Amino acid sequence: MWDPDTYARYGDERSRPFFDLVARVRAESPAYVVDAGCGSGELTTELARRWPGAEVLGFDSSPAMIAKARELGGGVSFAVADVATWHPDRPVDVIVSNAALQWVPEHRVVVERWVDALSPGGWLAFQVPGNYDAPSHAAIRELCASPGWVDRLGDLDRGRPVGDAVEYLDLLSGFGCRVDAWETTYVHVLEGEDPVLGWVSGTALRPVLDRLDDRERARFTAELAERLARAYPAGSYGTPFPFRRIFVVAQK
Repeated sequence: MWDPDTYARYGDERSRPFFDLVARVRAESPAYVVDAGCGSGELTTELARRWPGAEVLGFDSSPAMIAKARELGGGVSFAVADVATWHPDRPVDVIVSNAALQWVPEHRVVVERWVDALSPGGWLAFQVPGNYDAPSHAAIRELCASPGWVDRLGDLDRGRPVGDAVEYLDLLSGFGCRVDAWETTYVHVLEGEDPVLGWVSGTALRPVLDRLDDRERARFTAELAERLARAYPAGSYGTPFPFRRIFVVAQK
Protein backbone atom coordinates (compact mmCIF):
# COMPACT_ATOMS: atom_id res chain seq x y z
CA MET A 1 0.00 0.00 0.00
CA TRP A 2 1.32 3.44 -0.93
CA ASP A 3 2.29 5.65 1.99
CA PRO A 4 2.28 9.39 1.15
CA ASP A 5 4.66 10.23 4.00
CA THR A 6 7.25 7.63 2.95
CA TYR A 7 7.04 8.70 -0.68
CA ALA A 8 7.43 12.38 0.25
CA ARG A 9 10.62 11.79 2.23
CA TYR A 10 12.70 12.70 -0.83
CA GLY A 11 10.18 15.09 -2.34
CA ASP A 12 12.75 17.56 -3.69
CA GLU A 13 14.66 14.85 -5.53
CA ARG A 14 11.48 13.28 -6.93
CA SER A 15 10.06 16.62 -8.08
CA ARG A 16 13.07 17.71 -10.12
CA PRO A 17 12.35 15.37 -13.08
CA PHE A 18 8.75 16.63 -13.12
CA PHE A 19 9.86 20.22 -13.64
CA ASP A 20 12.43 19.17 -16.25
CA LEU A 21 9.67 17.31 -18.08
CA VAL A 22 6.99 19.99 -17.96
CA ALA A 23 9.48 22.67 -19.03
CA ARG A 24 9.51 21.08 -22.50
CA VAL A 25 5.71 21.21 -22.87
CA ARG A 26 4.99 24.35 -24.88
CA ALA A 27 1.21 24.46 -24.60
CA GLU A 28 0.20 28.10 -24.29
CA SER A 29 -3.37 28.20 -23.01
CA PRO A 30 -4.71 24.66 -22.57
CA ALA A 31 -8.30 24.31 -21.37
CA TYR A 32 -7.99 20.83 -19.82
CA VAL A 33 -4.86 19.41 -18.19
CA VAL A 34 -4.57 15.97 -16.58
CA ASP A 35 -1.93 14.59 -14.22
CA ALA A 36 -2.05 10.79 -14.60
CA GLY A 37 -0.71 9.01 -11.51
CA CYS A 38 -0.58 12.22 -9.51
CA GLY A 39 0.39 10.72 -6.15
CA SER A 40 -0.20 13.13 -3.29
CA GLY A 41 -0.92 16.01 -5.64
CA GLU A 42 1.70 18.63 -4.83
CA LEU A 43 3.04 18.58 -8.38
CA THR A 44 -0.47 18.66 -9.84
CA THR A 45 -0.94 22.05 -8.22
CA GLU A 46 2.18 23.19 -10.08
CA LEU A 47 0.34 22.46 -13.33
CA ALA A 48 -2.44 24.77 -12.17
CA ARG A 49 0.14 27.48 -11.48
CA ARG A 50 1.71 26.95 -14.90
CA TRP A 51 -1.67 27.16 -16.68
CA PRO A 52 -3.99 29.15 -14.38
CA GLY A 53 -6.80 29.25 -16.94
CA ALA A 54 -6.99 25.47 -17.29
CA GLU A 55 -9.21 22.95 -15.60
CA VAL A 56 -6.74 20.58 -13.92
CA LEU A 57 -7.48 17.01 -12.89
CA GLY A 58 -5.12 14.71 -11.00
CA PHE A 59 -5.86 11.04 -10.54
CA ASP A 60 -4.15 8.12 -8.85
CA SER A 61 -5.07 4.53 -8.02
CA SER A 62 -4.16 4.98 -4.34
CA PRO A 63 -7.02 6.25 -2.16
CA ALA A 64 -4.45 7.27 0.49
CA MET A 65 -2.60 9.44 -2.02
CA ILE A 66 -5.80 11.07 -3.27
CA ALA A 67 -7.00 11.72 0.28
CA LYS A 68 -3.72 13.56 0.88
CA ALA A 69 -4.04 15.44 -2.42
CA ARG A 70 -7.55 16.67 -1.63
CA GLU A 71 -6.18 18.48 1.41
CA LEU A 72 -4.24 20.80 -0.88
CA GLY A 73 -7.12 22.75 -2.39
CA GLY A 74 -5.91 25.20 -5.00
CA GLY A 75 -8.75 24.70 -7.45
CA VAL A 76 -7.49 21.31 -8.64
CA SER A 77 -9.79 18.28 -8.87
CA PHE A 78 -8.57 14.87 -7.73
CA ALA A 79 -10.02 11.42 -8.35
CA VAL A 80 -9.22 7.79 -7.66
CA ALA A 81 -8.64 6.06 -11.01
CA ASP A 82 -6.26 3.53 -12.53
CA VAL A 83 -3.68 4.68 -15.08
CA ALA A 84 -4.19 1.41 -16.99
CA THR A 85 -7.91 1.93 -17.56
CA TRP A 86 -8.63 5.67 -17.24
CA HIS A 87 -10.50 7.29 -20.15
CA PRO A 88 -11.22 11.04 -20.29
CA ASP A 89 -14.77 12.20 -20.88
CA ARG A 90 -13.61 14.80 -23.41
CA PRO A 91 -10.45 15.72 -25.36
CA VAL A 92 -7.45 16.69 -23.22
CA ASP A 93 -4.99 19.44 -24.13
CA VAL A 94 -2.11 18.26 -21.90
CA ILE A 95 -1.57 14.88 -20.26
CA VAL A 96 1.36 14.64 -17.85
CA SER A 97 2.50 11.43 -16.16
CA ASN A 98 5.44 11.58 -13.78
CA ALA A 99 6.92 8.21 -12.73
CA ALA A 100 3.72 6.17 -13.02
CA LEU A 101 3.75 4.24 -16.29
CA GLN A 102 6.52 1.90 -15.13
CA TRP A 103 3.88 0.17 -12.96
CA VAL A 104 1.70 -0.62 -16.00
CA PRO A 105 2.96 -3.58 -18.06
CA GLU A 106 0.71 -2.61 -21.00
CA HIS A 107 1.68 1.07 -20.82
CA ARG A 108 2.54 1.27 -24.52
CA VAL A 109 -1.14 0.57 -25.28
CA VAL A 110 -2.08 3.17 -22.67
CA VAL A 111 0.19 5.72 -24.35
CA GLU A 112 -1.53 5.11 -27.69
CA ARG A 113 -4.94 5.56 -26.05
CA TRP A 114 -3.80 8.81 -24.46
CA VAL A 115 -2.61 10.14 -27.81
CA ASP A 116 -6.06 9.38 -29.22
CA ALA A 117 -7.58 11.31 -26.30
CA LEU A 118 -5.59 14.47 -27.02
CA SER A 119 -7.16 17.43 -28.74
CA PRO A 120 -5.55 18.48 -32.04
CA GLY A 121 -2.15 19.95 -31.19
CA GLY A 122 -2.36 18.51 -27.67
CA TRP A 123 0.63 17.41 -25.63
CA LEU A 124 1.58 14.16 -23.88
CA ALA A 125 4.53 14.24 -21.49
CA PHE A 126 5.74 11.36 -19.36
CA GLN A 127 8.78 10.37 -17.38
CA VAL A 128 9.71 6.90 -16.13
CA PRO A 129 12.63 5.57 -14.11
CA GLY A 130 15.28 3.82 -16.18
CA ASN A 131 17.35 2.48 -13.31
CA TYR A 132 16.34 -1.19 -13.31
CA ASP A 133 19.94 -2.30 -13.80
CA ALA A 134 21.12 -0.10 -10.91
CA PRO A 135 22.63 -1.69 -7.79
CA SER A 136 19.55 -0.75 -5.75
CA HIS A 137 17.22 -2.81 -7.93
CA ALA A 138 19.73 -5.60 -8.41
CA ALA A 139 20.01 -5.92 -4.63
CA ILE A 140 16.23 -6.22 -4.26
CA ARG A 141 16.02 -8.85 -7.03
CA GLU A 142 18.92 -10.85 -5.63
CA LEU A 143 17.53 -10.85 -2.10
CA CYS A 144 14.06 -11.87 -3.31
CA ALA A 145 15.66 -14.79 -5.19
CA SER A 146 17.88 -15.86 -2.27
CA PRO A 147 17.16 -19.17 -0.47
CA GLY A 148 15.60 -17.45 2.54
CA TRP A 149 13.08 -15.48 0.47
CA VAL A 150 12.53 -17.16 -2.88
CA ASP A 151 9.43 -19.06 -1.76
CA ARG A 152 7.74 -15.84 -0.65
CA LEU A 153 9.14 -13.32 -3.13
CA GLY A 154 10.73 -15.14 -6.04
CA ASP A 155 8.00 -14.15 -8.49
CA LEU A 156 8.37 -10.38 -7.97
CA ASP A 157 11.13 -9.78 -10.54
CA ARG A 158 9.64 -7.25 -12.98
CA GLY A 159 12.68 -7.24 -15.26
CA ARG A 160 12.88 -4.03 -17.29
CA PRO A 161 9.32 -2.70 -17.35
CA VAL A 162 10.07 0.35 -19.52
CA GLY A 163 11.78 1.06 -22.81
CA ASP A 164 14.49 3.54 -23.66
CA ALA A 165 14.17 6.96 -25.25
CA VAL A 166 14.60 5.65 -28.81
CA GLU A 167 11.84 3.07 -28.37
CA TYR A 168 9.38 5.74 -27.24
CA LEU A 169 10.50 8.04 -30.05
CA ASP A 170 9.69 5.29 -32.56
CA LEU A 171 6.39 4.45 -30.86
CA LEU A 172 5.00 7.96 -30.72
CA SER A 173 6.34 8.99 -34.11
CA GLY A 174 4.36 6.07 -35.46
CA PHE A 175 1.23 7.69 -34.03
CA GLY A 176 1.96 10.85 -36.00
CA CYS A 177 3.38 12.89 -33.12
CA ARG A 178 6.32 15.25 -33.01
CA VAL A 179 8.53 13.75 -30.32
CA ASP A 180 11.25 14.98 -28.00
CA ALA A 181 12.76 12.04 -26.10
CA TRP A 182 15.83 12.03 -23.88
CA GLU A 183 17.33 10.55 -20.75
CA THR A 184 19.07 12.05 -17.73
CA THR A 185 21.05 10.49 -14.90
CA TYR A 186 20.65 12.52 -11.72
CA VAL A 187 23.16 12.05 -8.94
CA HIS A 188 21.17 12.67 -5.78
CA VAL A 189 23.04 13.18 -2.52
CA LEU A 190 21.02 11.45 0.19
CA GLU A 191 21.46 12.06 3.90
CA GLY A 192 20.76 10.09 7.03
CA GLU A 193 21.10 6.46 8.02
CA ASP A 194 20.32 3.89 5.31
CA PRO A 195 19.14 6.60 2.90
CA VAL A 196 18.92 4.39 -0.20
CA LEU A 197 16.76 1.96 1.75
CA GLY A 198 14.55 4.90 2.69
CA TRP A 199 14.29 5.90 -0.97
CA VAL A 200 13.36 2.47 -2.35
CA SER A 201 10.93 1.89 0.54
CA GLY A 202 8.69 4.51 -1.03
CA THR A 203 8.81 3.07 -4.55
CA ALA A 204 10.52 -0.09 -5.82
CA LEU A 205 10.22 -1.94 -2.51
CA ARG A 206 6.45 -1.45 -2.14
CA PRO A 207 5.39 -4.76 -3.78
CA VAL A 208 7.80 -6.64 -1.51
CA LEU A 209 6.73 -4.93 1.70
CA ASP A 210 3.06 -5.36 0.85
CA ARG A 211 3.51 -9.14 0.76
CA LEU A 212 5.29 -9.48 4.12
CA ASP A 213 4.09 -9.28 7.69
CA ASP A 214 5.72 -6.92 10.18
CA ARG A 215 8.35 -9.40 11.37
CA GLU A 216 9.27 -10.42 7.84
CA ARG A 217 9.51 -6.79 6.75
CA ALA A 218 11.95 -6.03 9.53
CA ARG A 219 14.13 -8.99 8.60
CA PHE A 220 14.03 -8.30 4.87
CA THR A 221 14.84 -4.60 5.20
CA ALA A 222 17.70 -5.34 7.59
CA GLU A 223 19.24 -7.73 5.08
CA LEU A 224 18.65 -5.31 2.22
CA ALA A 225 20.15 -2.41 4.17
CA GLU A 226 23.45 -4.29 4.43
CA ARG A 227 23.56 -4.88 0.68
CA LEU A 228 22.65 -1.28 -0.14
CA ALA A 229 25.26 0.11 2.24
CA ARG A 230 27.92 -1.86 0.39
CA ALA A 231 26.62 -0.78 -3.01
CA TYR A 232 26.27 2.89 -2.06
CA PRO A 233 29.04 3.87 0.37
CA ALA A 234 28.52 7.17 2.12
CA GLY A 235 30.91 10.07 1.71
CA SER A 236 31.56 12.95 4.05
CA TYR A 237 28.92 14.94 2.14
CA GLY A 238 26.23 12.23 2.11
CA THR A 239 25.45 9.18 0.00
CA PRO A 240 25.62 9.62 -3.80
CA PHE A 241 22.71 7.88 -5.52
CA PRO A 242 22.73 7.92 -9.35
CA PHE A 243 19.25 7.66 -10.84
CA ARG A 244 18.57 7.36 -14.59
CA ARG A 245 15.25 8.59 -15.96
CA ILE A 246 13.61 8.49 -19.42
CA PHE A 247 11.65 11.53 -20.66
CA VAL A 248 9.20 11.82 -23.54
CA VAL A 249 7.29 14.89 -24.74
CA ALA A 250 5.03 14.44 -27.77
CA GLN A 251 2.72 16.82 -29.59
CA LYS A 252 -0.19 15.42 -31.57
